[in-house]
Amino acid sequence: MREANGDLFEPPASAMGSGSGSGSGSGFSPGPPKSDSDFGFAFNDSNFSDRILRIEIVPDLPDFKSDGEGCTSIADWARNRKRRREEIRKDNVLEPVQFEEQILSCNMPDTDDGAGYENQDEEAVAMIEESPSDGVMSSQRLGDETAQSGGTSLTMECSSVLRVKSLHISSPILAAKSPFFYKLFSNGMRESEQRHVTLTINASEEVAFMDLLNYMYSNTLSASTPTALLDVLITADKFEVASCMRYCSRLLRNLPMTCESALLYLDLPSSVLMAEAVQPLTDAAKQFLASRYKDITKFPDEVLNLPLAGVEAVLASDDLQVASEDAVYDFVLKWTRSHYSKQEERRGVLASKLGRLIRFPYMTCRKLRKVLSCNDFDPELASKVVLEALFFKAEAPYRQRSLAAEEANGIHRRFVERTYKYRPVKVVEFELPRQQCIVYLDLKREECTHLFPSGRVYSQAFHLGGQGFFLSAHCNMDQQSSFHCFGLFLGMQEKGSVAFAVDYEFAARSKPSEEYVSKYKGNYTFTGGKAVGYRNLFGIPWTAFMSDDGPYFIDGILHLRAELTIRASPPP
Repeated sequence: MREANGDLFEPPASAMGSGSGSGSGSGFSPGPPKSDSDFGFAFNDSNFSDRILRIEIVPDLPDFKSDGEGCTSIADWARNRKRRREEIRKDNVLEPVQFEEQILSCNMPDTDDGAGYENQDEEAVAMIEESPSDGVMSSQRLGDETAQSGGTSLTMECSSVLRVKSLHISSPILAAKSPFFYKLFSNGMRESEQRHVTLTINASEEVAFMDLLNYMYSNTLSASTPTALLDVLITADKFEVASCMRYCSRLLRNLPMTCESALLYLDLPSSVLMAEAVQPLTDAAKQFLASRYKDITKFPDEVLNLPLAGVEAVLASDDLQVASEDAVYDFVLKWTRSHYSKQEERRGVLASKLGRLIRFPYMTCRKLRKVLSCNDFDPELASKVVLEALFFKAEAPYRQRSLAAEEANGIHRRFVERTYKYRPVKVVEFELPRQQCIVYLDLKREECTHLFPSGRVYSQAFHLGGQGFFLSAHCNMDQQSSFHCFGLFLGMQEKGSVAFAVDYEFAARSKPSEEYVSKYKGNYTFTGGKAVGYRNLFGIPWTAFMSDDGPYFIDGILHLRAELTIRASPPP
């Protein structure tokens, strides 16, 4: 498989200007070639090369294995990488050694938080050395050389060079693919004109680096397994070969995705994750996790054990199937407390990561009150998100839809409604002269369509007099079982022997006035788990209720209202 060179590195004008001063002795002409040809025939061929690349291979850390070495699966690769990070934290002592007029890179394995290696994912370090007076190599193709202790190989305090490989290279071809090599060959210094170029890499990078060099000529890779492709991807990032990163990303996306591989792709070094070429791969990983854990209640233990990146992918989804946003809030607190023992750590991750994924405007007012008193949230942040949620709830429906549309392509989407199992409601509560609440429930035409022929949809819970209530909309048969119709019911959550007498009224907006029109009034003494309502709220068949010219859908929304008042005393 081959990738066209349409995305070849194009150096900036300023870089090209500096390259033009290097003279003609290097045989390098600034700027990428204009052809999309395959240059595989020129790889390590002196007839088509202007320089010699000397690759010094040095040992890795003691007991170190490359991410892909000995791995037969993504899981093995991930375990190796995790173990490598832990070893780096413990052995945070090695430093690159600088020699006079020579710089040797001790390319330590990537790590996210090893203090001594915070720059190890940055641009690889190159060393230029002048060619020896008798350094003309006559062989057409150069093979491996064994580093001699008395030769020109460099040593570090930790170890000596294991071996040296020398290759004939074409500087225009490498520079066209990589900003790293472009700067190396066009920095305007005397060294940029030298024929011999030396790079130092770890032994664990050797296979991937050689495959990367071959790719820069032929646009193909010998790597085909996920572990080998990941090694090449990370090496391509170090040497800034964006086209190879894009190629690896595409090959990995075409392989079967698993939870392990998806989490691994989201846990790559930060420099790799930030690369535009890898975004399609990380997006696919996020989509896979969001789809797999769409209903987090089916995999409670798995979801609770997900790392931060995995939880972010799941919670960012609009299609998360949860009872309500209250359930998302409860889950976030549970996950945060299980992964972070210190309060300041919990506050930090909630403020910077997970708090942004909770859609507070769709939480119930009862739960929003608890946010204000939650010690895991910074008080200032808690006040901000609660106020924002309350202001959103107070907006007119058209304004809410406008705010949601503005965030449709955003990252956090706090105003975008998920596909909740229980529909959000607006509640206005009164304490005097009697305890009373007015509940507003809006249903989309598509939601009502999905109710036919015998479906039902429930509202989120709301409270009156300390008791929990809910509304449920049904598609059911009328009392004579002659046709389908729309029904609305009021239920009380708590089960028990407590009797609760309530006056209620159901109303709906209707055309042409678009005002709420009362449909039914009644009273009922609830005992927990009971419900009361009307099988045919509008007194018409389902087809008439759903018709395009019907009076009850306004701009595709059915607006329902229920008014509940606690009776002074239960009826005799």
